[in-house]
Amino acid sequence: KEEIKNFIGEILMSNQKEFDFVVYGATGFTGKLVIEYLVLKYKENTDFSWAMAGRSLEKLNSVKESKGVPDHIPLIEVDSNNISSIESLVSRTKCVMTTVGPYQLYGNNIVAACASSGTDYVDLCGEPGWMHEKIYEHTEEAKRTGARIVFSCGFDSIPFDLGVLFLQKEVIKRFGKPATNVRGRVRAMNGEFSGGTAASMRATMGALKEKPELFEILANPFSLSNGFKGPEQPADNKPLFDEKLETWVSPFFMAPINSKNIHRSNSLMNHMYGEDFCYNEMWIQGPGDEGKMAAEAISKMNPFGNAPEPGEGPSRQSRENGNYDVLFCGDIDDESVHISVTGDMDPGYGSTSKMITESAICLVKECNDLEGGVYTSAPSMGEKLIQRLEENAGLAFNIEN
Repeated sequence: KEEIKNFIGEILMSNQKEFDFVVYGATGFTGKLVIEYLVLKYKENTDFSWAMAGRSLEKLNSVKESKGVPDHIPLIEVDSNNISSIESLVSRTKCVMTTVGPYQLYGNNIVAACASSGTDYVDLCGEPGWMHEKIYEHTEEAKRTGARIVFSCGFDSIPFDLGVLFLQKEVIKRFGKPATNVRGRVRAMNGEFSGGTAASMRATMGALKEKPELFEILANPFSLSNGFKGPEQPADNKPLFDEKLETWVSPFFMAPINSKNIHRSNSLMNHMYGEDFCYNEMWIQGPGDEGKMAAEAISKMNPFGNAPEPGEGPSRQSRENGNYDVLFCGDIDDESVHISVTGDMDPGYGSTSKMITESAICLVKECNDLEGGVYTSAPSMGEKLIQRLEENAGLAFNIEN
């Protein structure tokens, strides 16, 4: 069986693929936004080829018509529970861009097929337990076949992962060494929480009942770092006063996944940030008693309480009026270097749909020298993706001091 599997993988890799990437989940809410962005930004583009995939051809046709997708863009009917259907999809494309989550429920067959066939893969996953399993299961196979599998290519965790990379490169440029401590501070975030993120959280809570060992993975900031055990990290689970910024900060609901991805990036880049690197990510609430009360109130809230159901989301006006602004502070030698990452649309939908699209294009068209493996955004695409996001997707990476 193993010989047959290897033989099939070699055939698939040697054949010329029809598409540079396929948007899988094109009929879902975020998938539709990806299609909308591709049509708006790249309708006249001839540098890459793509297709739309989903469970229903009827729904795919409806999306194609409503979004003004060019006639020549193919539609592919795919069932994530049907292995032969998934293998057929994977055999036709260089990369699968999937917005179909929760990934622990719907992503197993797709990522396995990509790893075995040498097909690239990008997703929006913020499910560290599942990611931990897939890293263990598919890293060696992806290295063998040349598949580049990149998790978390949306708001979790591109602005944070690439923000720390951008900051550390500036710190190293100035001081000749990285900052051992980086503080991520969300200054503004306007937009609705993602229904997909909320569904992923619920799926993770359900998985904990069957796999209590996941508690350790979820609690460990280094659980995605290939066995590396770093220093104890600063507390980020309760309100505190940031003395250097002179403001109260509260726990940020995405810190648990962002921190794990950032530490994994450091590990994959041979500890470019140092083996003693510490990262702390929180939400700025302001100074004084008012800031303290806000921080305490935020820390008690359920961030997903009003999240829409998967397949639903905010209006166009809400998405376009949304934005975010994240400050990163690199503390080194009694000094602090500040950079910021901003986005021009709501983080969970508008900006996320642009980020995953640019990730797929970047991976396929600009990263030919990247070897196979399971990655995060910083070690796989890094500055190439930063440039694409600034040129096309409404993100800005700025040095502030």
